[in-house]
Amino acid sequence: MSTNEIKKLLGNKKLLIGTDRALKNLKNSKLEKVFLALNCEPRTAEDIKHYAGLCSTKVVQLDISNDELGAVCKKPFSVSVIGILR
Repeated sequence: MSTNEIKKLLGNKKLLIGTDRALKNLKNSKLEKVFLALNCEPRTAEDIKHYAGLCSTKVVQLDISNDELGAVCKKPFSVSVIGILR
């Protein structure tokens, strides 16, 4: 997924930012797809992949770091996980 696509989803209010929010929505099967930053913590990635597997949600590894992902999402902090709402 390109940075332009992420910015477009931000404008449509379909993008969810953060590990906790992603896990909560994954448990309720409300996410269509989850994206992980290149340097996402292994334990976080493992948890996301586990819950995504339970509800058949696709997990995609991005080729940008969490600092870059935070900047793309217009946040003053790093972002490791983003999700697209169904």
